[in-house]
Amino acid sequence: MMNTSALFETDNAARHMTALCQHFGRKVDAGCDAHKGWVRFSFGQCELTADASHLKFCASADDQTQLDRVVEVVTSHLERFAFRENPELMWTKTTEGSQHP
Repeated sequence: MMNTSALFETDNAARHMTALCQHFGRKVDAGCDAHKGWVRFSFGQCELTADASHLKFCASADDQTQLDRVVEVVTSHLERFAFRENPELMWTKTTEGSQHP
């Protein structure tokens, strides 16, 4: 399993997380509560964590090609939903495992 993460500094973390999870949930398994969310694509998954000033993304997939696809899909959707804040995600490889409900 390959993992990568990114951090978006925003005062609207929970709102963006909810919007993303609800949007993705129309086509794939996705959901969230007040502080955590997840999206499960056929090619990988992404966990989201919101606090007062950040939205953290942790993506995972079986190989680099699939991981790149998760990153591309999540990033492009965040850019659309948070366009007023001009998000620029810097994804970094991680070794942490992915856990979600």
